[in-house]
Amino acid sequence: MLLAIDIGNSNVTFGLADGHRWKHSWRLPTMADGEALLYYEVQITNYLLENDIAAGAVEQTVISTVVPALRSVFEELAHHLFRTRPIVVGPDIYPRLRLRVARPNELGTDLYANAVAAHYLYRQDCIITDFGTALTFTTVNAGGELLGVSIAPGLQTAISSLFQKTAQLPEVPLELPGSAVGKNTVHAIQSGILIGYVGLVRHLLHAIRAELGQQYIAIATGGLSSILHPLKEEFYAIEPNLTLDGLRLIGEEVGKG
Repeated sequence: MLLAIDIGNSNVTFGLADGHRWKHSWRLPTMADGEALLYYEVQITNYLLENDIAAGAVEQTVISTVVPALRSVFEELAHHLFRTRPIVVGPDIYPRLRLRVARPNELGTDLYANAVAAHYLYRQDCIITDFGTALTFTTVNAGGELLGVSIAPGLQTAISSLFQKTAQLPEVPLELPGSAVGKNTVHAIQSGILIGYVGLVRHLLHAIRAELGQQYIAIATGGLSSILHPLKEEFYAIEPNLTLDGLRLIGEEVGKG
């Protein structure tokens, strides 16, 4: 089996694939302190035991990280737990997707994996909208060229920032309100941020298509992609495992070499 590990700013997502099927997936909070190695070793080992998965069944590991401090942690875990030499995703690891950006090393490897998966699955001009810690729009054309990225604060990031910087505002759940006109503080924040994000997503998709062409289809992914249901008609597809799919495809391709 192949173990894909997507290390994000808020969570680390794991996926175990047997061929093209995801047999298991789970998530842990991102921890980048001095206890990270022990924490993840214990958590991963417990998950394998609870699900009757032998560590020896993992034949390949693929890692994407936007947290540099955790790269060595998970490389060591791959060696120690699974006896594998992990593939660490970077701009030079998958030559089939050409990068048309000024500084390829600045591109988040999760966004790169998203583009790989979208190109493989659809073979069309795509805008991948990832609702994560950051809200990102990654553009890849049918010819396999990653053209660029747009980045905004994610939904939870925006709400948490508002709460931290304002003394009297409460934390609020990520629930779309029934009205744009808030009648209390919680509804007012939900209206401003969640309904506001609906407009942000629609406008950016419109702006990208106005620049590159109306034929671009929009693909949604990320842990919060199901929250903004008014946007459902904006998306050609919702792919919750898109990043993991990209990591699996990269692992398969690099493994052939």
